Amino acid sequence: MAKLKKIFVLDTNVILHDFNSIYNFEENDVVIPITVLEELDKFKKGNDQINYHAREFNRELDRISGDSLFTSGVPLGKNLGKLSIETGKEFSPQMKRSFQDNIPDHRILAIAEYLHNKKDKKKVILISKDINLRMKAKSLGIPAEDYKNDQVQDLDDVIRLGITTLENFDDEKISSLYNSNEGITEEEFGFDKTITGHEYFILKSNSSSVLAHFDPITKTISRVEKPNSYGIFPRNAEQTFSMHALLDPKISLVALTGRAGTGKTLLALATALQQIDMYDQIFLARPIVALANKDLGYLPGDAKEKIGPYMQPLFDNLSVIKHKFNIHSKEYLKIDELLKDDRLQITPLAYIRGRSLSNTFFIVDEAQNLTPHEIKTIITRAGEGTKMIFTGDLEQIDSPYLDKKSNGLAYLSDRMQGQDIFAHVNLIKGERSHLAELASNLL
Repeated sequence: MAKLKKIFVLDTNVILHDFNSIYNFEENDVVIPITVLEELDKFKKGNDQINYHAREFNRELDRISGDSLFTSGVPLGKNLGKLSIETGKEFSPQMKRSFQDNIPDHRILAIAEYLHNKKDKKKVILISKDINLRMKAKSLGIPAEDYKNDQVQDLDDVIRLGITTLENFDDEKISSLYNSNEGITEEEFGFDKTITGHEYFILKSNSSSVLAHFDPITKTISRVEKPNSYGIFPRNAEQTFSMHALLDPKISLVALTGRAGTGKTLLALATALQQIDMYDQIFLARPIVALANKDLGYLPGDAKEKIGPYMQPLFDNLSVIKHKFNIHSKEYLKIDELLKDDRLQITPLAYIRGRSLSNTFFIVDEAQNLTPHEIKTIITRAGEGTKMIFTGDLEQIDSPYLDKKSNGLAYLSDRMQGQDIFAHVNLIKGERSHLAELASNLL
């Protein structure tokens, strides 16, 4: 029996999230409400990622459009359904009782309801990253879902990967790690589990313990020592593992997740300064999620004054490192020199467009507010000798259309796991202060 096709109606935010989304619904048909095209028109101009997606979708639509785009639809490709654009529809009596007709979301809803009520037996599903619109659709009996193509299926599994704690471990094997300078081969060590990619271990016996790392390139397990990076020492196992990954030249892509106060950005910046002689420049950047979706131009002051509040947390981390040294020390003066020469730059992520990322230590803070496509765009611009670090708290997402499973940082950690050049560490214990840790746990 042939599988009955479905019809997926796409909201504007789905296309702004992924301009290629129309190709991700298998053999099912895709409908773009005419209101979506009107909304996309407002986003064509600008330098943000959503502006890029709006322009790219318009180009793609122009490329595949045909005479049947507004009637029976145009084929999207082999083993794919058809794409069509549906013009505006009258509000049903049920919609008129609850929804105003001058709101774009409601006009999209009217088209979804019209298709839903047609007697062609095809199931109609509204796809939107807007929770409220999905709730409104369900109130009318219309199935509605989030766009799931780039969502992480098992977030808990992603977070757990990277660090394994083994209790009641063999004392002799722990001793062998302390006595070995070159590390012990995987076969000789005799792990009971299959290891892929860079992985860290907390091995505990009745009388001793050790922090260890598995190197997928050399296939060896070695002890991880607590390093000193520009005056910053790790305070727990997760911070120790993070510094190891940040300092390992074989690992060119690092994801650090964890709640506020666990030291993600501080560790990344300290290790960057420790290795400055290996790199031409250090970029410390973060995305700006503007208040009430207003552009920075709405804020008073010049460019530096506009971005100042957004960048201040990064300068705070730099200040913590500077205050580890006397103001006349070479380490303190080195930081001022790097800032003056622009070898150390703290900047909004949008400002690095077009910049060379060769031989760069590149830290992206608050990466949980990036889409998977934005993460991909950043990484694919990495040149030779560049190391990229993405840090963020998966519990604190400021973008209205991202969540714990669909943000770029979770997506990166999921898709890159097991790769020889990638390491992920999830930091748990807050080290900012006892007060901050208590508030994080209780409030």
